[in-house]
Parts: sequence; C-alpha cells; structure tokens
Amino acid sequence: MEKTMPVDHAAFPEGMNRCSLPKFLTWIIFLLLVLGWGVIGGLLVLIFGLNQTNMNDYFGFALWITFDLAVIALGAGAFFTGFLTYIIGKKELKAIINFAVIIGFICYSGAILILTIDVGQPLRSWFGFWHPNVHSMLTEVMFCITLYLGVLAIEYLPLVLENRVINKNPGAHYFAHNLHHLMFIFAGTGTFLSFFHQGSLGGMYGVMFARPFAFREGIFIWPWTFFLFIASAIASGPAFTVLITSIVQKVTGRKLVKQEVLSLMGKIAGSLLAVYLVLKIIDTIGWAASILPNRGLTLASQFQAPYGFWLMVMEIGVLGILPALILLSNLRNSYGWLVFACLLDCAGIVFNRFIMTVVTLAVPVLPFDRFATYWPSWQEWAPTFAIMAYGALLISLSYRYLPIFPQEKELN
Repeated sequence: MEKTMPVDHAAFPEGMNRCSLPKFLTWIIFLLLVLGWGVIGGLLVLIFGLNQTNMNDYFGFALWITFDLAVIALGAGAFFTGFLTYIIGKKELKAIINFAVIIGFICYSGAILILTIDVGQPLRSWFGFWHPNVHSMLTEVMFCITLYLGVLAIEYLPLVLENRVINKNPGAHYFAHNLHHLMFIFAGTGTFLSFFHQGSLGGMYGVMFARPFAFREGIFIWPWTFFLFIASAIASGPAFTVLITSIVQKVTGRKLVKQEVLSLMGKIAGSLLAVYLVLKIIDTIGWAASILPNRGLTLASQFQAPYGFWLMVMEIGVLGILPALILLSNLRNSYGWLVFACLLDCAGIVFNRFIMTVVTLAVPVLPFDRFATYWPSWQEWAPTFAIMAYGALLISLSYRYLPIFPQEKELN
C-alpha cells in the first residue's frame, strides 16, 4: 500500500495527516516572497552600506540588535527545556523538547543571519575568531553563540534522520538512534554555553560607564545586568515554546501536546518570571536611588517623551507582574489564559531588549546632546520580517515531514 503513496505523503510522520500539497505550497510561496523582500533589503545594505538604514551616530545599535537580543533570549527555551528534560529528569517535557530544539535552532541561526547584515562585511566575519579581543564580552558571546548553534544543529539532526524516507536507510536509522542516547551530553553543553552568552549580552550594557541608563554595579567583574539577562531569558524561553506550539496547534487544527505539559511549562515560566521580577525591581530601585544620584542625575532625566515612565510601567507591570500572576495561578490550566500570559511574557522580553538597546542610546550624556528618537527604515524591517518567515518556513517543513510531536498520534 505504501508503495502506491504519493512521494509527499510517504514522507509524512507515520500515521499522521497533513494538509493538501497545493495548500501547503501556497503557504510556502508566501513565505518565500517575504524572504525575497528581506533579501532585497539586506543586499541594499551590504552593497551601499548602513546609510540605507536610519541608524546614525546616536543609534549604532538599533532594530537589528534589539531583534537579535530578543530572539536569542526567546531561544533559551531550547537549552532550558533540554536541561530540565535530560539533566533534571522532567520526563514529561519529552513531549515538547523536539519542538523546543527546532525553535532554538531558528532563533540562533536567525540571529547570526541578521548579524551578517548588521556587521556589514560578512567576508571578514572570521576575524573575530582568529583575532579575538580578549577584553570584550562580545568575544565570549560570539564564540558561545556559534558553538551553541552547532550544538542545536546536532540536536536537530536526529529529527531530520527520523523522516520516514530517510530513516529507511539503516545507517541513518542507527545514527539517529545512537544520537538520541547522547542528548544529555549536548543538553549539558548547551546549558553551559547559553548561560554565559546570555549573561555576557547583558553584562555588555552593564559595563557602559558612559551610559548611566544601562550602567550597573555588580559582583566582581559581573554587573547586575549579567544576571538579569540570564533570569529574563530562562523566564521567557519556555513561554515562547508554549506560545509557538499553541500557534501551530491553532493553524493545523490538531492537538500536538497535552494541556498538562503546556501547563507545566507555563508554571515553570511563571516561577522563573517571578524570580526575575523581584531581581529587576530591586535593581531598578538601587539604580534610581544610588547610581543615578551619584552621577548627578535624576530618574526623571532618564525618561522623556516618547520614552517616558510608561516604559517602566509597561515592562514591569503589564508585561511582567500580570503574566506572572496568571502563570502561577490555576488560570494557566485554561488554554486561553495560558496562551495570553505566555504572549505577555514574550512581549515583555522583547520590550526589555528594546529599552536596553534603543533607550540607552536615546538618553543624552553630554550637556549639548539632545534626547534622540529612532524609527527603522524599510531596509531594516525587511530582513527582520524575513527571519520570521525563515522560522515559519522551517517549522512548516519540520511539522509536515518530521515526527516532532510524540503525543500527536494519541491526541488525534
């Protein structure tokens, strides 16, 4: 019977139904169009330079760095879910670990792709590895992100090899089987690499002495922002995994993961978010009461239109405390409330990275400076949306042809 199957159907996960090929190809064509738009914007930047963007002497870090920091934080769901599954022993999370790895791979590879445009000279990208600046936190970030992307690729590989057509090859079958038994090694390695580069991304802002908005005191060589970035990443990563899983379930009309698993992920995210919020509030109070006055500044001077106090209320209150309360209550057992809270949690991390990147540079540090504002050009938006389309493309192909949800068969 299987010999008469169309090639496309024969590659589906065993016993699973997928949408028709014409419908799937229509969706893929749309994603490719968005990717094409992004390629055009990226090529304009690479050919003519950063004058194609609205970045300037004030905003050397802008949309792309905000996007990079956000997706790297949201991709933390891969390493933290792997840590809980293989190191701590939360076996129930095996139902979602495959998808967490795919999301992590998309986030990290997408971040590196967008950095290729932001750096502007991709042919010299190897300079940082061959001539590292050992005094820069970004050197450690560069090495760790690259190595962790390699780890994610290795974790993704057995899923690809388990495609029904590929898995018929005995070599591919046994290689994938043996890789699965070694996942705890890669989970541990990924946790180590992610822990330090998440922290160093935050530490980079904390050591900016000339930028009082971001500068922080700390422990030994690590400013408080080092720990805040780690805490916020592991609080938002699991929520992002739940959110994307929910979107895929809605689009496909199929249950892919038991509600109990999603609820557990939500509880983990809520607990970690609560810890982060306590640290964030303490840090903000210390910053306003000590760091700013010691430099002759006031809290009001750091928040001016359009970047006013509403940023703090939105980040800590609406996008922080509210989702934490939902995720720590029984409301998370309701599918709708769980998705809503995870959406707020993820929006909060994006908002935080925007504040740390753009507002830090917007605040004047010299008497003759003005409070600057920034809005991206279309050449900045296009590659950003293209990376989102790339992620949707990879998820679509993986869902259609790879067995990434072990509970799907019993739930449908």
